[in-house]
Order: sequence, then C-alpha cells, then structure tokens
Amino acid sequence: MAQGGFALQVPSPQLYYALLPAHFVKIHGQRGVKIQGLWYDGKALDGHRDGPSSRGGQHSGKWVIRRDPRDRRYVFFQDPDSHEWHTLRWVGLPPEGDLPAFADSRADELLAAARAQGLTPRSDAELLPLLLDLLGARVPVSAWRTQLPKAERTRHAREAAQGAAAVADRPAPPPPASTGDQGGAEIVTLRPERPRQVVNAVDAERRRRREQVMATRAVTAPPRLGETQRRRSLLVLPDEDDEDDDDGGPQ
Repeated sequence: MAQGGFALQVPSPQLYYALLPAHFVKIHGQRGVKIQGLWYDGKALDGHRDGPSSRGGQHSGKWVIRRDPRDRRYVFFQDPDSHEWHTLRWVGLPPEGDLPAFADSRADELLAAARAQGLTPRSDAELLPLLLDLLGARVPVSAWRTQLPKAERTRHAREAAQGAAAVADRPAPPPPASTGDQGGAEIVTLRPERPRQVVNAVDAERRRRREQVMATRAVTAPPRLGETQRRRSLLVLPDEDDEDDDDGGPQ
C-alpha cells in the first residue's frame, strides 16, 4: 500500500438507482404503475404494457420500479432490453409549470386527506388541487414567513432541501430525441422560491381548467339587444333586401 497507494474507484452514476427502494409491481395497460398509492406513467412503459416481465422467483412476472423517498414526483424504470433508466412522472403533475418536490410523508398526508374527504378519483390528476392546498397554496407569498407556523415553515424548508438533494444526486439524463421524459433534469430551488412555485402551479392548474371548459363550449356571438322581440313583431318593416327579393320574384 505504501508503494502503490490507494486504489480509488469512482462509483458509476447508475449506483444512484441501485440504492433506491425497489417495488415489484405489474404494469397497468392504461394507467401505468402504482407505487405506494400514487400512479406513475411514461413512454418507457409502452413496449411492456401487454404482458408480464420475464422475472422469475419470488417476484415472478413483475417489474421493478425504484422510488426516491425525498421526491415523490417521479419514479424510475430500467428497460430490460437496453438497460437504460427512464423517469416516470406522477400522473397528477400539471402538464405545464413547476410543482415543488414532496416526500413520502406529504404523499401519505395527501392520501389520508383524500380518504377523509371521501374522494374516489378516477385519476391522480384530481388529487392535484388537494396537494396544492397541503403545500400552502392559499397562503400569499408575502405572508409565508409570518402566517405559517414555525413547524410548517420548518417542514417546507426540509422538503425543499430534500428535493434539491434528490435532483442533485440524480444522474443527468441523456439529451432527449423528442419532447419526452424530462423530469430528471428539473431543478428544484430552495426557499423563498418554493412558495412562488406553489402559486405558479395553482395558476397553471386554474388556467388549464378554464381552457378545458371553454374548449367544450360553442363560441357564438350573442344576438343584438331586442332581436327576439323584433323578429316576432308585426309592426317592423321588412329590410330592403327582402323587398327586392319580393319584386324580382314571379308574379
């Protein structure tokens, strides 16, 4: 050892996934995978939705999914053919905008609150408003330091620090060929940016719902004031176009 020194070996970035808790689950054809009460999905599952895995033994036919307890927005799936790791998004995440990281304890609180309110959501997307309430979305950004109790401020700070550490530990994903899974590259900032992230997520969710409602309504110009009464009245003279049509017609 005195002559050769220490043999240093840099660990592979893939070691991050190997150290995460593993879950052996089945892939639902349309909903993805369910990990501790939450559903996750992604394009990486498309080639494996039709049947069980080739795994044998105690977890025969099931797929292994890795979860980071510090950041429940994502889970990770290794393709058995290419051995590449892919990020699966929580289906409750908004399609646009940022959502602060939340840990296992917050996910358990979310599910408990849903059960207490008697919610039976058809999709985890219906749980997003409830999660935003738990994250303090109704508290104005300017009032966070004075309105939130000390224990809640400490919890938010801890969640922000854990989320940032989870993103820092996560291996950088390869450049995507298309607009696919980009969740692994998201940067979660520490407080005081966290309340702004929550407010932005609330605004994005409300905007999405308004656009969804407006898209289902037929956009037609309202009638002129008194148009209905004018059509039914016998005292209204016909328009000039109508008179021309009457003169030009057969006698």
